[in-house]
Amino acid sequence: MNVQRAGRPVVVGLDGSDPSTRAVLWAASEAQRRHAPLRLVEAVDPTTPVHQYGDPRFGPDLHRIRERAARAHLAHAARAAAEEAPGVPIEQEALDGFAVARLVGESRSAQLVVIGDRGRGGVAGLLLGSVAVALAAKAACPVTVVRGRAGDGPVVVGVDGTTISEAALAFAFEAADARSTSLVAVYAWRDLLLDQPTPLDDAIEQQARADLAERLAGWCGKYPDVDVRRVLVRDAPARAIVEQSVTAQLVVVGSHGRGGLGGLLLGSVSNAVLHRADCPVVVVRPTAADGR
Repeated sequence: MNVQRAGRPVVVGLDGSDPSTRAVLWAASEAQRRHAPLRLVEAVDPTTPVHQYGDPRFGPDLHRIRERAARAHLAHAARAAAEEAPGVPIEQEALDGFAVARLVGESRSAQLVVIGDRGRGGVAGLLLGSVAVALAAKAACPVTVVRGRAGDGPVVVGVDGTTISEAALAFAFEAADARSTSLVAVYAWRDLLLDQPTPLDDAIEQQARADLAERLAGWCGKYPDVDVRRVLVRDAPARAIVEQSVTAQLVVVGSHGRGGLGGLLLGSVSNAVLHRADCPVVVVRPTAADGR
């Protein structure tokens, strides 16, 4: 076990929706696999307008009503988690505040934060544009968005030859080893100015192959039991990773996630994968890699 994460919980952010329940079940299994406690939290937003409930009588008691609902969601989730992963220590807490801020706070003492792919409104793009993307950009540990199907298959990791993918590779190799499954390393490139193949493609592919081999060498030595398949393709990275997700059980991508240009990077690859992958997605930032 990574000593830097020993004793840290796997944290799940709830909202009472079916996707968040699926996130709890996934997180419970992951906590069991990591020999970690499971922490269930739900943020109680203090600013929901009274008028949206259509009755001003809710005003004085609105916060208490929402807290009771949150506690009910947490109790239901705790029962489901206990059935899914017997023996895993479970704690639960309703937290005052906004979901992103509270989950970012939780991430500072967690080894992994897990959320569903959409909230109670049922609009995947809305939640992925606010909670999941913001959390992935700011969290102090890796973030998993549970989406798509659950099942067997390899762990897929996006590689781009930088320290961003190095953190993702570390998480992905450990995940594949813990699951006794194979790893698919995807290295994709595309000339943004030229959509058609060029005479330089062969040279670019050779360089990409060399970069990928260099990135994988140390990790293959550390995890000799993990079978690695290399996929090199001239395509948009997000599209290539999503294509591999169809037969995967987990996709791992890296991201700067620092806001500004980091936010653009998250939007260009990680954000696209979060919206389109056919299985759960983990976003790992270099500064958040200690939680792996």
